[in-house]
Amino acid sequence: MADARFRSVIMIVVAGALWGVIGLFSRALNDAGLDSFQVTETRCLITAIGVAAILLVTHRDYLRIELKDLWMFFGTGVCSIVLFNVLYFQTAQLVSLSMTAVLLYTAPCFVLIFSVILFHERLTARKVAALMFAFLGCVLTAGIIGSGGFNMLGFAMGIGSGFGYSLYTIFGKFALKKYHAFTVTFYTFLVAGLALLPFCAPWHIVEVAAEVDGAIWYMLGLGILITLIPYFLYTEGLRGLDAGVASVIAFIEPMVATIAGFIVYGEEVTAISLLGILMILFSIMLLNLESGRLRVVLRERRREKLKEKV
Repeated sequence: MADARFRSVIMIVVAGALWGVIGLFSRALNDAGLDSFQVTETRCLITAIGVAAILLVTHRDYLRIELKDLWMFFGTGVCSIVLFNVLYFQTAQLVSLSMTAVLLYTAPCFVLIFSVILFHERLTARKVAALMFAFLGCVLTAGIIGSGGFNMLGFAMGIGSGFGYSLYTIFGKFALKKYHAFTVTFYTFLVAGLALLPFCAPWHIVEVAAEVDGAIWYMLGLGILITLIPYFLYTEGLRGLDAGVASVIAFIEPMVATIAGFIVYGEEVTAISLLGILMILFSIMLLNLESGRLRVVLRERRREKLKEKV
């Protein structure tokens, strides 16, 4: 059980790290001439096609679902993927990008609340403390402290993006009770891609892929390396962790984004942002300490049962 939990933690951490470099790919595609909706559509369809290709060769049975379960994938695809992307991009037009990113990471607040209500998970003091440290770490890493101005509409949309982001974890938990992680990933992005199709001028995406040097590789990287792989890892990792714990561990994403921006674009890393990175790492340590204490308790219980048998 301990090894399974450790693997789940590693899966979530790797997923968060890959998501953290998504800006490198989206920025390149924006420069190539795609807007945010077209980048999202590219991401969804390439991911869906990639998963379908894998399943057609390995596990065709994973492509079968019951029509009555479509609500789960409408939840992960439209309510989460489409909703949080649309609100996120709208927020970015009204407030700073750093504020936009921090508001997105209100998601674990919603996840912890939903997890307690829907899955009856325990809301321990350590989870709450880890969440507080992780969120404050995001605030410091984003560098919004000291900036002026407040846009209520932008703030509300940003909170909405965090709410939409949280719904993948919640609906994913329901879907995983019945379907494999690959099945959940495929139908999530298929539904999201089909929902976005009428709003993103798909012919322009094809033109950019064919005419702009390197664009096709950034599209494939965005769809496979930055989406298919981490979403599979995150979805599979949910099997061995509380939804709230998984969501907080994924806070590693903004930390990696800060490091990637510094290395690739020479973006400034201040003492405050470094403190934020350390706080995010500390939040993950708190969660691991909780799981470590749980392992000790389980070990002691096993010993007691063995003594009773003797």
